Amino acid sequence: MAGKSANLYVRIEPEVKEEAEQILSSLGVSSSSAINMFYKQIIFCGGLPFDVKLPGPPHLDMTQWTDEQFAEEIEKGFQAIREGRSMPIDDFEKKLREEGRL
Repeated sequence: MAGKSANLYVRIEPEVKEEAEQILSSLGVSSSSAINMFYKQIIFCGGLPFDVKLPGPPHLDMTQWTDEQFAEEIEKGFQAIREGRSMPIDDFEKKLREEGRL
């Protein structure tokens, strides 16, 4: 293993540092080792080793819906059908492909 001679100086929120170091300590991993592992994963993955994106709209996470919220969304769907604001799934997929979103 190559000797460690490079230093890295970062600014981090004190609470984040404290909480992360407590977890690392319980795992028996030093902060330096964890950062070294993180950097190696960046090299291995050719980028960040996790997705960096904004979460989808909260209404799409149905796991958190109450029965009433689910029923309300189903009713919205039926209303869209009654008003002609819907299309067959094949047409929808074709539209997404044309827009480059699929």
